[in-house]
Amino acid sequence: MGGKVLLIEDEPNIIEAIKFILSRDGWQVHAHSNGETAVETVHERTPDVVILDAMLPGRSGYDILRELRDDSQTAGLPVLMLTARGQTKDREEAERAGASRFMTKPFSNAEVLDAVKALSGA
Repeated sequence: MGGKVLLIEDEPNIIEAIKFILSRDGWQVHAHSNGETAVETVHERTPDVVILDAMLPGRSGYDILRELRDDSQTAGLPVLMLTARGQTKDREEAERAGASRFMTKPFSNAEVLDAVKALSGA
């Protein structure tokens, strides 16, 4: 099982944890931590699912997501939005930007794996 996941996240501990969780289940995970070049990387990597942090250096995850949704090539790409801030306004902003799913940090291993499987149709 599995597929390609692009993890756009700048915290090394979270990158390590998600890579471990998903690769153990057969997913191919590529990490990217620069908000400014994230959209370009999505086009280069053509992932099945994107895991996107809301707060990144250079550019917010919400802006990145809006750009992905405005592009016909990536408009339907499943995106799991991660944030350390779980207030209602953050969830609403993620929904307005077009997030397929929203998850707050900290999260459990099972939550991440279940979300990626559901988003990919696996």
